[in-house]
Amino acid sequence: MSMAYEEYMRQLVQPMRTELTNAGFAELRDENAVEEFMEKVEGTTFVVVNSVCGCAAGLARPAATQAVLHSEKKPDHIVTVFAGQDKEATAKMREYFDGIEPSSPSMALLKGKEVLHFIPRHDIEGQPLEAIFENIVQALDKHC
Repeated sequence: MSMAYEEYMRQLVQPMRTELTNAGFAELRDENAVEEFMEKVEGTTFVVVNSVCGCAAGLARPAATQAVLHSEKKPDHIVTVFAGQDKEATAKMREYFDGIEPSSPSMALLKGKEVLHFIPRHDIEGQPLEAIFENIVQALDKHC
């Protein structure tokens, strides 16, 4: 790939990254960052597998950020990996989603390394924003 293309893509996705980091999500940008985080993690972690698609922009990111900001019960950690951009980080995180088909965007609530709740793309795309928000909040209320 050309350097111009890579720079264009970095600039294009930056607002998509910023939407989550401004809400307090820590970006795990490479395989080592995911591994280091997951090997030391304790408690609950809400993971957003970010994406450039329209359902990520219009549904997944807004629902995730609002749920984390407004839910009564909070996860101990909130992190994100970016499918299609940080490929190694995303692949590594998906290794912890044992038995779950890769999906982006998607969201997972983990306790330690165990998936307690998973929201795949088909439960995001075409759903009302409020339903996705409620799905997240109910999982947080139940497990956090």
